[in-house]
Amino acid sequence: MSVNTNGRLLVCPVETALEMLSGRWKARILWKLHRQTMRYSELRRSLPGITEKMLAQQLRQLERDNLITRTIHPGVPPKVEYSLSEFGATLSPVLDSIADWGVQNRPHIVEVLQRNGAQS
Repeated sequence: MSVNTNGRLLVCPVETALEMLSGRWKARILWKLHRQTMRYSELRRSLPGITEKMLAQQLRQLERDNLITRTIHPGVPPKVEYSLSEFGATLSPVLDSIADWGVQNRPHIVEVLQRNGAQS
């Protein structure tokens, strides 16, 4: 058993895992980084709709949770790169499975999202 950031006891292992990925952007950022190292500006361009403030916040949280690493290369200006940490890399099979599920079920997912008034 574990406790989330609100002090609530998490009994379900799925809930425990999802607590690490909660939020609109974390899974998307992890998906972008699970195959390659990226600079902040590359991540920003690859995530339409995310604000600079939100991206910085999400990157800090993912780094704090040890899911990504931030590497600073000296220079003027310094080059900062983000990649999955060793712990974060354990999510790669999960991300691949979610992507496969999304591809296989895309027509149904789009239909459900449209019916519910959400954007696809």
